[in-house]
Parts: sequence; structure tokens; C-alpha cells
Amino acid sequence: MPNPRRAPRSRRLLTAAALTRSTVLTLGFGSAPGAAASGTQAAIDTQGIHTAPGARAADWKPEPPPMTTPWTHDVPVDQPLPEYPRPQLTRPDWANLNGIWDFAVTARDAGQPTDFPEQIRVPFPVESSLSGIQRKVTASDRLWYRRTFTVPAGWDGRRVMLNFGASDWETTVRVNGRQAGGTHRGGYDSFGYDITALLTPGSPNTLVVSVHDPTQTGGQAVGKQRINDVAPHPGGGIFYTAASGLWQTVWLEPVAPARITRLDLVPDLQRDALKVTVHGAGLSGHAARVTVSDGATVVGSATGPTGSEFTVSVPEPRLWSPDDPFLYDVKAELLQGGSAVDTVGSYAGMRSIALADVKGVERPVLNGEFVFQTGPLDQGYWPDGIYTAPTDAALKYDLQALKDLGFNMVRKHIKVEPQRWFHWADKLGLLVWQDMPSMDSGKTPDAAARTQWEAEYHAVIDQHRSSPALIMWVNQNEGWGQYDQARLTDEVKARDPSRLVNNMSGVNCCGSVDGGNGDVVDHHIYVGPGNTPPSPSRAAVLGEYGGLGYKVPGHEWYPGGGFSYEDQPSLAALNNRFTGLLGTLRTHSLPAGLSAAVYTETTDVENEVNGLLTYDRQVMKVDTARVRAANRALIDASRDPATPAALPVGQYVSLRVTTPGYTNRYLRHYDGLARTDVVDAASGDLLKRDATWKVVKGLGNPLCYSFESRNYPGEYLRHRDHRVRREAGSGVLFRDDATFCPQQGSGGVRLSSANFPGSYVRHIDAEVWLATPGGTHAWDNPASFTEDTTWSVASPWAP
Repeated sequence: MPNPRRAPRSRRLLTAAALTRSTVLTLGFGSAPGAAASGTQAAIDTQGIHTAPGARAADWKPEPPPMTTPWTHDVPVDQPLPEYPRPQLTRPDWANLNGIWDFAVTARDAGQPTDFPEQIRVPFPVESSLSGIQRKVTASDRLWYRRTFTVPAGWDGRRVMLNFGASDWETTVRVNGRQAGGTHRGGYDSFGYDITALLTPGSPNTLVVSVHDPTQTGGQAVGKQRINDVAPHPGGGIFYTAASGLWQTVWLEPVAPARITRLDLVPDLQRDALKVTVHGAGLSGHAARVTVSDGATVVGSATGPTGSEFTVSVPEPRLWSPDDPFLYDVKAELLQGGSAVDTVGSYAGMRSIALADVKGVERPVLNGEFVFQTGPLDQGYWPDGIYTAPTDAALKYDLQALKDLGFNMVRKHIKVEPQRWFHWADKLGLLVWQDMPSMDSGKTPDAAARTQWEAEYHAVIDQHRSSPALIMWVNQNEGWGQYDQARLTDEVKARDPSRLVNNMSGVNCCGSVDGGNGDVVDHHIYVGPGNTPPSPSRAAVLGEYGGLGYKVPGHEWYPGGGFSYEDQPSLAALNNRFTGLLGTLRTHSLPAGLSAAVYTETTDVENEVNGLLTYDRQVMKVDTARVRAANRALIDASRDPATPAALPVGQYVSLRVTTPGYTNRYLRHYDGLARTDVVDAASGDLLKRDATWKVVKGLGNPLCYSFESRNYPGEYLRHRDHRVRREAGSGVLFRDDATFCPQQGSGGVRLSSANFPGSYVRHIDAEVWLATPGGTHAWDNPASFTEDTTWSVASPWAP
């Protein structure tokens, strides 16, 4: 991986020097006010002005990480994460404040300390080894950060903005002893302050940041963070080490008094146009001009009002997709009297996402085409940086690894990444499901917590609404902190109608409540893959499945302490099992109406060992080429999904064995159990009725079927404890057990379980079982497996 210390710097970058014993940044002269942005996408990877480490910084060292990633030792002391932090709103002049800061911890309610006895490397969480602190933070603590900087005369006439990518959780900022704006609350949204009036021109300015983070003991969004020991330890389950304080880039930028603050870019493929809204500050009668380019070629330009939507024509647009993630350059100018007073760069992808009826099934369509979405659950944790990737190359690596494995989607799980992560998803071509981080799973949020959570969610939506990769907002997960599901879904859809909305991922799990609205119905099934029944108005998706585990010796967070949903005895077994699950999605779940599936997960995380990669990213556990081929087959099959085998709903049928030598036997019930017996014209009426079934729409999935007993109306074929039987019942489990999805076979149909796709109704020794290819039970015997699981749909013995 490239060392960021050797990365080429932008020609606009200026030198800096350490001036005092404290960490000091001296800024050189930048461009004149109103200078053009440095080339949209070309500006994205520039590096800000940094200081060399001062006397104390030279003595700073990181703490030993519990595991070392390939980038752990590539993180510079003086300039970590030097890349431009805001790729969809770029300016040429900026200064990166990442590096060594003075640090102190006091009681929560204490005032600013006079002494800062430690040093921390920003922007790594306090609990991380890369911060140099690596200590547990509790709700009783307040974190204090301090550094100094000098603003050069070259920035005179412009306002100076102090920007924070993210800080967890309650953050107060002071410049030269005076507070900058209000206290910011939220751990996942970016924020900033105009500090111009607080600065001392030509002299060092002192910046002090204080942060209080109660993690799960407060009422705020926390995702999977929990206050735990930072050293590896047993337990923890599906929750991980907290990430407190500054955890994304801190930076300065000079801006014009009248300036652009946000660009909303929404593609409109029906009109071959890009809908734009230019937001700003300090405005008074200003207009906005937006230009869209393909490299050096301008494809469209338009002028319109600020704060209101207008369109830029993009004739015959090249569409963005995972197979062709093409990005247009965008330049936005703030105009006063026809002259540009502020200019920013950005980019846009032309794509659409919606629901549509595809062969009678509601499915998500990208650019008007249904493509099965296959991807992993992605937690975004690192053993050395916890919430913060050690380098930009590391941030990109995870996404590139998913592309190499053939995935076309990733679900960012109850964490919101820095804007550069979205940039890489946009550039590499991965569809993104973005979760809003949940509140604590064990609490019912009060009014204040709900107000805060919704405000932060709105900010997250606004900050990432222009990413072409992001196609769905996931409001809540498995009922954690759930409330007002339907209202929230309607509000998110109204705030961002250009994307799909998932009101609850895992509506079948853990006491969660389905709001009944939104664009998808989302189940979690482990190991699965299982099926989510589609509805007339919502697409069926599998928000989580899999969780296959393998512990790689020498690459465990707490050796011997790992767990998974299903441990595999070897890497070969893991590969066979995982590619088998992908195959099942293609042959069973896709025809039964499933439109997307999320595998758990990208990497091991602390004591979870069900990753495709180890937690340290040192080992890829699966065969990349083999998984890529399985994903490609799944995606290709979805482009023209086969019409599933059809059975005559409302009619009586008999199911005849097709195994050679047994073709005079039929599936019947006897004392509540399913079995096969010889049935012919001379058979008694009772046997004929026992061997006759009414085909009805699937109790658990309307695209599949259930079989009602001819002589016991209201009782159905269902599987329970692997045995197939005739029973009455109610509830979700019974309905799913009593639903079977037919696949066309040689001389008949194969009946696959709706809730155990890939397991089939099979006769063996006259008994009828739910059998699985490659299974370990006697009824899974591979001999004549396909023939034994194929049934001829015959005329009923008892019409």
C-alpha cells in the first residue's frame, strides 16, 4: 500500500513550520478570494498544509495495537489522513489540523484544565492505539484537546472556517478562550464554525476542544459502541469498543463572505438533467451557476437561484452503475453581478433507483433495470483505529476487496463513515445501504433522545444526499431504540424522495415492529439464506444472513474467544458453504421473489470471527475468484429472472414419486406424518384422499405454494424437526414451514422449503423428510438425491 508520507502534494500546498513548544501550524499564502476551485475530482486527493512535529511531538509514540493492519505503521506522526476530507464540496485552499495535540482528561463537569499532560494523535479515538492514549472513556469523563495555529495575511479578506468531520459526542470549541458557536451534539455528522471574529491576526491562536461522550449510558445514537475495556477480552458479543472524541479530520479553510455551504445533486434521468440546489451563507441577491463536465468537455451549464432547485441539462448521460461507475465533474459558482465570488468543485453520477413490477414481483430497479443486490454487512471497525481507518488507502481497501469478490452492494451497519468512504464507493461502484446508527438497544428513548436522534439523522441525510452510490436509507435495526416507525419512514422519504427507505431491517427479529411502509420488507435469517416474502408494495430483501465463521490462528483479536453463527472446520469448508449460500440465493431465493441479500460480514470484528477477511485485514479467508464467480452468476441471473414453476392454485393434485422403480408411489399422510405408498385404481377411498392435496398460495410467501389436506381441511404439509408432516397451525413459523417453492426438475418439480432454501421434500425408505444436499443426516444421503426430491404433479386420486 502507498505510504501517504510519499504521496504527491498539490501545487497549491504551502510549507509549514513548528513555531512553539505547543503544536503550532503556520499557514502560508493561498489563492486570492474567489479563485477557481482546483479541478473538482482533481482536488479530492490533495493534501492540506501540515506542521512538522514540535519538540514534544517528536517524543510521541502510539500504543501497541491488539492487531496490526498493513497500514498501522504507515500512519505519519505529523500528518495522518492528509487527503481532502470533503470530496463533493472542494476548495483549493485548506489546512489540515490532524496531528499531535495536547490532551487531558477531567471530570465531566470540570472546567478547562491548566495543564495538558498528555499528547494525542488526532483524529484517532481516545480508545485506539493509533491515538497514543488507548484508554477507556466513561460517562464521568471530559476529554480536552489543545493546539495552536497562525493564520497568514494571505487569507485576509476571507472568513476562516474551522471544520470537524465528526466528533463523538458532545463537543464544545473555544478559540483564544472564547466559545465558537454552540455546543455540537452528535457523533456522526460533520459540523463547523466561522471563527474569523475569534482570531488574533498574525499571532498564534489557541484552539481548545472539549468532548463528553457517555456512549450507551446516554440517550444518543451509538451504533455498536459500548464502554468496554480497550484491551482484548472475552465476551462482548455483537457490540464493540467505544470510539470517543475527535475521530475524523479537523481542518481550516478560508472562504468568501458570501459562500456556498452545500450542493444537492439529484439525477433526473427522465429529463436527461441534473437537479441542483446551491445552499449558501452571507447571501444577498446572489445567483448560482452550475457546470457539468466530462473531463475537459462541458456537457451542460445553467444559472439559477440559490436555495432553490434548478436543472442542468446532461444530454444522453452516461449512466452510473456498479459495472460502470462513471462520474461527471461539477463546478458551482456563486455569482454577484455576473462575477463569481465563490467557486467549489464536486462530482455527480447519473443514476436512478426506484421500485417496479418485474414479472409480477415488486423489485428495486437501478436505471430502470432489476439487478440483484448482493453485498456484505460492513461494520467499519479497525483494530488499530477503531472507528477511524489508519489511512485513506485502508479506507479504500475494504471497498476494493468487496468489488474484487464480485459484490455490487454494501450495507454500512449502524455507523456513518467519513465522506471519503462515500467517495470511494462512488468511484469504485458499490451500491450503499446506509443505516442510521441506533440508540441503545436496551432502552425506550425519551422525548429528548428522539429529538436529538432525528436531528442528527436529518444532518446525515443532507450531508450525503449527493452520493450516487447511496441508494437506501435504513432507519432502524432489529427494534433497537425503535419508535414511530411509520412516521419516521414517511419523513425520511419526504426529505429525500430520490432514494429507497427501509423502515426496519430485521422486522422478523428481536421484538422489532414493522412500520408497514417504506420500499422494502427486510428479514434477518441466520445462517439462511432463507426467504423474505415480497408484498404488493414493497420489495423483499434479506438484511442479514450468513455469519459463517473461521478462526485464523495468529489473526484473532482475543485468541480462542471468537464466535460465529456457524463455525467452519476449515477454509475449504468455509468456501464451499459460502459459495453454496450464494448459489442458493440464485436458484431458490431469487425465483421466490428475493431482490437483495446482505452477508454477515466484511471482516471479523473483535470477537466476531464471521468475516470474509480477518479483523487485521491480513488474511482473505475465501477464494476471491470463486466467490466472484458465484456473485456474478447471481447478478447475471437477475437480469432476466426465470419464471418459477407454476402449480394449479385452487385445484387438487397428487404428488407422484419419480425415482425409477418407485413411480407407483404417492405422497400421502398417515397418522399425521408424510410418507409414500403405492396408490392405484384399486386402492381404498381413504388412501386416495390421504394422497390428494389442494394447491393454495403459499401461506408464508405468495410466490410459492402450500398443500392443504383433502380430507383434513385446514391442515397442511409442513416440515418440523426435518420430518414432513400434516398439521394445523398459525403464526409466522408455521406458515413458513408449510410453504414450498417449486423448481422445475426432470419429469416433475422439486419442492424447496421457503424458509430453508436449498432443502427439499424427499422420500427415503417410504418416509418423507426435508433433506439438504451435502447434509449429515441419514435422509441427506446423496444416492438418488435429485430423483428422490423430484415429484410429478399428477391428477388427483380424490378430485
